[in-house]
Amino acid sequence: MKLVAGSIRRRGRNGCFAYRCQVNGRRTEISLQTRDYHEALKKVAELVPITQARTAEVVAAHVNEARGFAKQAMDLALVDSWEKYVHHPDRAMPHTMHEQKSYKASYQEFVEFATRSATKEERQKRIPHTTISLVKEITPTVAAEFSDFLRTQSISVHTHNRKLKRIRKVISVLKEYHGGENPFYARSLFRNKREEQDVVVRRQAFTKEEEEQLLKELRSSRHRLMNKEEIRIIYTIGCYTGQRLKDCVLLQWQNVDLPHRRIYVKQFKTGKEVSIPLAPQLYDALIEAQRWKCNQYVCPKTAERYNKTDEDGKNVGNNLVDKDVLRVIRWIGLEPSVAVPGRKKKMTVYGFHSLRHSFTSFCAEAGVPKAVLLSILGTESEIADKYYTHVGNEAQEKAI
Repeated sequence: MKLVAGSIRRRGRNGCFAYRCQVNGRRTEISLQTRDYHEALKKVAELVPITQARTAEVVAAHVNEARGFAKQAMDLALVDSWEKYVHHPDRAMPHTMHEQKSYKASYQEFVEFATRSATKEERQKRIPHTTISLVKEITPTVAAEFSDFLRTQSISVHTHNRKLKRIRKVISVLKEYHGGENPFYARSLFRNKREEQDVVVRRQAFTKEEEEQLLKELRSSRHRLMNKEEIRIIYTIGCYTGQRLKDCVLLQWQNVDLPHRRIYVKQFKTGKEVSIPLAPQLYDALIEAQRWKCNQYVCPKTAERYNKTDEDGKNVGNNLVDKDVLRVIRWIGLEPSVAVPGRKKKMTVYGFHSLRHSFTSFCAEAGVPKAVLLSILGTESEIADKYYTHVGNEAQEKAI
């Protein structure tokens, strides 16, 4: 929209407004840091005197006045900064409630660390700790001290780096209150994956015999399990398609083409659509599942359990179904998780995702082209690289 001096426009469909004007004969565009049209007009009114100033002295006067105002705005207490962030138009918009809560938890952990006094242990061991109270006081030293603190918390490299990236985003959004370079962009704060190369336990694939045992136990009456028949169908889908747990649990009848013996999956994680032919065993299982057909889901009771959320809208059902799945693995004598030095949480060795590894392994052994496998898995997968590299090594040995 054109104004008396310059014009304003919105950046992108839902972006912030920007002010276009001429300053000293040069075209300039200034972000107004708001998505509200009327607020944008007010901010332009404050900028117009600066853009129309004829002399350096007049410009300097306006700038000094603006600086005085900005100084007041930048005095934002750390303990109040999260509320300012969550109402900012440029805040992160995670797709899941879990990630939204993780943003808050990571930032609150930093705020609690930065605003507290040095602990007795820190004083005794002379571990540096800088106590601050304002956003503008976050320096590279404070960021480095927090990173060092995280290194003592027995968390994985991935978790360490994710926490720092979330905090970095919050500080970037609050830049008008920080005023300097974001210290959380420093590469030295982040850990390297190679730190865990000696302790990380790889996910294991099931053998064909173990997969048969899993399905056999689910058919027997020796063990009790909620929605046991549906869990057997879900395991069968995983065995013969290599799809992830969520895609198997929430498979819908509209994506099952029994006459042409094919299923269609739009993967939740990647958004990619894959088409997979039905193996005879999977076809028979889906025919059996039609006995309890009552809504759009192939496994309606388990799907309802999986989609369960808490009062904040965070999904909690996925963990419930995952526990059901792991219980079956224990039935055949395998321990799903193992303790790893330096971590609080155990690492998963066997889980439903092991079926994805098994599927890849069996395809590699059968000589299925890698491109065909990837069209089923739906992504360029490290899993495929792992097993097809093994096949390549065997071919090299035979050649020599």
